[in-house]
Amino acid sequence: MNAAMSNMVISLVAMQVARKIPFDDPQVLLYVRSAYVVSQAVVLSVYYYISMKIKQKNDLSVLKYVEPANPMSQDKGQLVTTTVRDYDLSEVSKLVRGVYIGIAMMCFLHGYMGYTQPLFIQALMGVKNLYDAKPVAIYIVGKPAEGDLKRPFKAAGGMFGAATEPQTDKATIDEAEKRVGGKKDE
Repeated sequence: MNAAMSNMVISLVAMQVARKIPFDDPQVLLYVRSAYVVSQAVVLSVYYYISMKIKQKNDLSVLKYVEPANPMSQDKGQLVTTTVRDYDLSEVSKLVRGVYIGIAMMCFLHGYMGYTQPLFIQALMGVKNLYDAKPVAIYIVGKPAEGDLKRPFKAAGGMFGAATEPQTDKATIDEAEKRVGGKKDE
């Protein structure tokens, strides 16, 4: 089961469980708030630890790939030349940004709108997203960077289709280098 489908299943099950929790009891609400804050703190601290591990490892191997083209435009994908260190740091940065966006949404939904069920659901989803994160698999679990964990990471396809993924074959990279070289000459 892919990540989007498992997220949906966990959300639906968590919603059914959350319906049974008496959120109007102040003690229960305090526990749920505490669980949410602790889960988000754990997720952010794990991402911070991973960024420290990436900087400590300092893998300066060159990584070349062609970004997927925007399906709404006629432009072809751009050539990206980076290092494994910079690529991994940018991926962790995207994950941290996602956590901060989730926290901002929870501040609005719970703090302003007064909804309590999303706190419970997001406490579970934060830990589940940590489990699904590819940098966690590489730097915490210790899995080798091959297959699904090979850089550049393949984007999750979502529920309804496969996402376009970065291209790493030599022919595509050479073609992109020629396009970049051709633009400089003009």
